[in-house]
Amino acid sequence: MALIEATGLTKTYRSKSGPVHALAGFDLSVPQGTVKALLGPNGAGKTTVVKMLTTLLRPDSGTAFIDGIDVVRHPKDVRRIIGVSGQYAAVDENLTGFENLEMVGRLYHLGGAAAKRRAQELIDLFELTAAGNRPVKGFSGGMRRRIDLAGALVINPKVLFLDEPTTGLDPRSRLALWDVIKSLVEDGTTVLLTTQYLEEADQLSDDISVIDDGRVIAEGTSDQLKAQIGGHRVEVALIDPSDSESASQILTRYGEGESTVAGDGRTVEVAVLDGPRALQHMLADLREAGIQLHDAGMRRPTLDDVFLKLTGHKADMAQDAESDDTKLEKVR
Repeated sequence: MALIEATGLTKTYRSKSGPVHALAGFDLSVPQGTVKALLGPNGAGKTTVVKMLTTLLRPDSGTAFIDGIDVVRHPKDVRRIIGVSGQYAAVDENLTGFENLEMVGRLYHLGGAAAKRRAQELIDLFELTAAGNRPVKGFSGGMRRRIDLAGALVINPKVLFLDEPTTGLDPRSRLALWDVIKSLVEDGTTVLLTTQYLEEADQLSDDISVIDDGRVIAEGTSDQLKAQIGGHRVEVALIDPSDSESASQILTRYGEGESTVAGDGRTVEVAVLDGPRALQHMLADLREAGIQLHDAGMRRPTLDDVFLKLTGHKADMAQDAESDDTKLEKVR
């Protein structure tokens, strides 16, 4: 049974330069007890989807249901069964961790005793016992994210929305939060996760929807998506970056399509069908051309390769990339 179902969602904003399509016919289906990842770069429409499904934004057209409840027609009923953790921790810095969670419980009308009891349960679950009675303003970024995620679980929601939950976290904090999310799913929570981290989608999701320019351009498991482009990738690391053009020509000779050169000019990569044979020929030609290598190897496709193949660009966090919210601010 699909706990989250969306069909044909659209959202268009008007600007002086013309319409801005935040969503352009978005479809989604998330079975109960699974993790669906929406994978895409900043500005692809991920946050807009979450805002619609959590009743914060009305679509121009299309339908959306959470556990069979119409998101547009019955938003209050939807809010009773969902939890949401956004890109930035929504906590009161002057309250302690325990007080923040107790406040959320009271807002959900749990009652004083029940709110306190649930707050303590979550403090223990997220291993924040030592910090539970300290003001949040003294918390690290990882601790703030855990408190925010705990707040989204106060009512034991059927569906949990995580909008880029590990943005800005260091690797250790990110891994710790991944463990928490995995344990929630094991207990039966259905999760919709938006992320621009390829590894995060690989690690956490049962299924992935690749989103770009407000629509789903591919979906499937991580392995299924990688299988779509097949083959191997051959990658060589050059000692002298001035050899990059010659090396690129050699790799292209035996590859499927054009080779690519990294920004530093030292790494050249190309897709191939028969990896071992192609690598053997490439190394022989590189040696004959007098091109010296630091390293050379062969690997399976990654989600980054999938995204590059589908969109023509990598799913990286470019500094000048626009988020959904930035797009909307520009047209208001």
